[in-house]
Amino acid sequence: MKALITGGAGFLGQRLARKLLATGTLKNASGQDERIERLVLLDVVPAPVIDDPRVDILTGDVLDAEFLKRAIDSATGSIFHLAAVVSSQAEADFDLGMRVNLDAARLLFETCRRLGHCPRVVFTSSVAVYGGDLPEVVQDDTALNPKSSYGIQKAIGELLLSDYSRRGFIDGRCLRLPTISVRPGKPNKAASSFASGIIREPLNNEGTVCPVTADTRLWLLSPRQAVDSLVFGHELGAEAFALNRVLNLPGVSVTVGEMVEVLGRISGQAAVGKIRWEGDPVVQRIVGSWPRSWDMTRAHALGFKGDKDFDSIVQAYIADDLSGAR
Repeated sequence: MKALITGGAGFLGQRLARKLLATGTLKNASGQDERIERLVLLDVVPAPVIDDPRVDILTGDVLDAEFLKRAIDSATGSIFHLAAVVSSQAEADFDLGMRVNLDAARLLFETCRRLGHCPRVVFTSSVAVYGGDLPEVVQDDTALNPKSSYGIQKAIGELLLSDYSRRGFIDGRCLRLPTISVRPGKPNKAASSFASGIIREPLNNEGTVCPVTADTRLWLLSPRQAVDSLVFGHELGAEAFALNRVLNLPGVSVTVGEMVEVLGRISGQAAVGKIRWEGDPVVQRIVGSWPRSWDMTRAHALGFKGDKDFDSIVQAYIADDLSGAR
């Protein structure tokens, strides 16, 4: 089998790649385990080199139809579509967000349709598809009402995936990710970037800014559980998504103030002192429109697992990205 990860240079793409290589197999269209013979990491920038003969690194524009044809062929049985422009960047640059978050998804689905081989496609969506006057716990049938360009682009992508799957062009499954925390590396342009920064930077003895109020409630998932969920969602049979191709993944509901309390318990008040509170009305508006939590009944029934609590999320970051040094 040949598998493809778009956004393969990103931190989730890299972690997913290493997990797939370690596992060594993915389920094919008939539900049988098949050995991964090639894993293509596609991104607009070169992915870090992984020393494994199964890995191919392709660098180019996912909106280039000819480039995409080189990445996807009839042997490509599995696609993880992670490539995206993050929320604040999509809000600041409308054209870029539309191209990467929407047009590229349709081109990828269309490439598969024209090949006619119906691969499994895992598409990552977001809490940002919700918005407005939300209930405390969002239900499966809560109407989508995104309040950002990013959320709208993801919502349209969900509908496209559902229709391409209904027509038998792909076997799609859309996994809505909670906000991912704690992300390693440097801050990005996502509105939710602070959700990692207020933990990551203090743990690395660096200062950081929190742009939202302490009572802002977030719906979070660790990178470790996010990657496990992507693979688990791929491995489920199509019957699991027969009624609805879109699934809300399990998460942890926590306020920003509670996150800071966890940081203090784990690393002390000196770490908490690294956080500077400076309100940003744009970030507050975007993040404040997202769900505080959602019903996880369906995800749990299918076997998906989330993090136990925010303490475990922070401990996972320490173990995975600080090598347990603390």
